[in-house]
Amino acid sequence: MNTVTGVTELSGRVRERLAALHPGEPPGDLETLPGGHSGLTYSVTVGTAARYVVKAVPPGQRPVGRNDVLHQARVLRALAGSPVPVPGVVTVDEREPAWFAMEFVTGEAVEPVLDEHRLDPGLCRTRMLELAGVLRRLHRTDVHGPALDAPEPLDPAAELERWSRTMRAVPAELRPGADELLRRLAAAAPPGLPPALIHGDFRLGNVLCRGESAAAVVDWEIWSTGDPRTDLGWFLLFTDHRNFPELGRPVPGLPTEPELLDAYLDGRPAPPAFDWFRALTRTKMAAIMGHNLRRHREGKHHDPDQERLPPTIAAMIRDAHDILG
Repeated sequence: MNTVTGVTELSGRVRERLAALHPGEPPGDLETLPGGHSGLTYSVTVGTAARYVVKAVPPGQRPVGRNDVLHQARVLRALAGSPVPVPGVVTVDEREPAWFAMEFVTGEAVEPVLDEHRLDPGLCRTRMLELAGVLRRLHRTDVHGPALDAPEPLDPAAELERWSRTMRAVPAELRPGADELLRRLAAAAPPGLPPALIHGDFRLGNVLCRGESAAAVVDWEIWSTGDPRTDLGWFLLFTDHRNFPELGRPVPGLPTEPELLDAYLDGRPAPPAFDWFRALTRTKMAAIMGHNLRRHREGKHHDPDQERLPPTIAAMIRDAHDILG
């Protein structure tokens, strides 16, 4: 099935399903939403008031990894009505290629230290502190409920091995000091905490905000269950533009890592071995950036902007070494 035929068929299935939900109100055409990095993402209006986001498996591709839209729909349904704000899922079609529709939530998803924006720095600070509470509530979610049907959790050593494979696939000249870093992390891998629901990319850039409040956590492509310190370390990385040489933008007044950690803990003791996870976070970021840069240089995904990444990759590895002592 070619892409045009596949999208036409998808549009017909979506329109039929949404028309049944809104009798007498014809659905509009599917409009591609920019910014998505997984599957196909569209918006569609029904009548004059209802608007939805549709996520679908691309025609001819397998529903695995980031293309597994049913995996995304499952966690959104499990979190409906919980203290973690998410878009409501209105319909799911499991026939191949699978798709689901969810509420269109208005709001801004801005990563202060990486995105171009004109937001007030004080608002960025407030939003980041607000999100610390959202992440805490996410990690308190029951992962054993049948609605979630959660995958087997990864312990810290398995999480490290996952990103070690990604890092080792990056040419050595792009990851100075990485081999020694991986050895140090492996030698010091701590025991895991009880598994929590993990977003996988929790940060302001993946949360729609209205004013000071979080309206909806989005982009659940890589959710899983595992050690909550992996999510927490990732979230804290985005407090300081200096973590991203030649990429980051200074935003005065953002919470420091200790401030954001305190907001997340809300009076509880600090998690054990957290510096190991801070180092793992930087290793993960370096591996992802190295992977993206390699794909660009090999011609698999043309994106000249990836050539800005080497200083940040080197800085992430260097900082991870420093954190380990």
